[in-house]
Amino acid sequence: MNPLRLQPTLTLRLQLWAVCALTIVWLGFVAVAYNTGTNESDELTDGHLASTTALMLNQKTLDFVDAEQLTTRVRAPSLVYHDYQQTLSVVAWDAKGQVLARTGDAPIPAFDDRTGFSELQLGDPGTRWRVFAQWDASRSRKVMVLLNMHERADLASDIARQMAVPGFWLLPVVAILLMLAIWRGLKPLYELSDDVARTDVTRAGRIPERYTMREFVSVVRSINALIDNHAATLERERQLASEVAHELRTPLSSIALQLKSLHGPMDAEERRDAMAQMERDTLRAGHVLAQLLALARASRAEFLRTAEPVELGALARRVAADYVQSQLASTHQLSVDAPEEATVHAHPVLVELALRNLIENAMQHTPAGTAIDVQLRREADAVWLQVCDDGGRAVVVDAAAPRRPVSSERLGLGHKIVSRVMDVHGGRFESPPAAAPFTTSFRLVFQLAGEGVAEISPRPPAAVPPTAPTRQRARAVT
Repeated sequence: MNPLRLQPTLTLRLQLWAVCALTIVWLGFVAVAYNTGTNESDELTDGHLASTTALMLNQKTLDFVDAEQLTTRVRAPSLVYHDYQQTLSVVAWDAKGQVLARTGDAPIPAFDDRTGFSELQLGDPGTRWRVFAQWDASRSRKVMVLLNMHERADLASDIARQMAVPGFWLLPVVAILLMLAIWRGLKPLYELSDDVARTDVTRAGRIPERYTMREFVSVVRSINALIDNHAATLERERQLASEVAHELRTPLSSIALQLKSLHGPMDAEERRDAMAQMERDTLRAGHVLAQLLALARASRAEFLRTAEPVELGALARRVAADYVQSQLASTHQLSVDAPEEATVHAHPVLVELALRNLIENAMQHTPAGTAIDVQLRREADAVWLQVCDDGGRAVVVDAAAPRRPVSSERLGLGHKIVSRVMDVHGGRFESPPAAAPFTTSFRLVFQLAGEGVAEISPRPPAAVPPTAPTRQRARAVT
């Protein structure tokens, strides 16, 4: 059995809540109807008593027939639920309290001057009666009309039930129609659910945009955007895995060949060369793995929550100072050109990671003696930090040529790390045309308009050495 069918559904939830709300409204309707019916029956019987009393008072004589000759009421067959023909009793007195006439089953109550509506307990055993008494205009005759309270209660109950009974038929009918309406109204949601269930994310399947309702259109577009992003992420990861495999294949193959050669005959110099080559290949493989770990580290979104103000000029000078010993070995000339202060809101570890990758790539892919310059500038809407070199890795292009973003398809592993870091900070990784005398330039661009840059503040020009009148340089020369 499909476990999804055992889970509660939105349709059932809506139907249950709708039926519960309808039941509460129905109970309120029945209560109001019953109370209204009771009040109406009381007003009806009281009006009947008052009308009968007025009719008796306006007659000249009150000569009722004897009980043996009393004509019984005729039951009307059309009165299905109850009989509105209540049994009334009438008693008439003169001004001295003498009974002039009486009719009906009610016992004769005690005479007094009170008039209007009241309830009396008469007979043995006692029976409650609803009465209305009134004097005539000359106060020579008093008439009282009595109605048994049991008949009054039966009439009230019948009227109240007749007003409440339609609610008993209305509840199930309205509940069924309401449940059908909810089911029909949620049909587009069922279709969307089926489309989502059939979507194969691993194959970048998209949900068809065939829904016309505004709420569903936004949901479909959001899901399709997530699917597209997921597919793009998978493609990037596949490319990264391919590049890592390619970067590791060469040193690992070389290590395997050198190990095999060590088992064969060779002199001491050949053995030293083989060992040195194995050491270089091992270091290269370790460098690739370190870059891979750095790339995974730069992909963690929680680093952005620990961002802080970072002064890029100070960071660039500190990073450049760490490569003094490397410059002595490679004879590269590393300098920092940062004439102004630029503070950005970023994660210092990630920014330093990106800058180190650019510097290391420049040192590894350029000839000995190449000049490498770290430059910091600010523009109207951005501040950028770039690494330039004159090692001839790229042909010299026109300085007026447009800047181009670094394409992920042609990035090495180190540049992929830099690109990922700038994505985390909402910036850009570009390769603009290098200004003479440099031939290659890679740039980190931090946006000013609310995309990670917190503050840009100029700093007074610092003293510069005579050999570089327009630039502040920190150079290590062998």
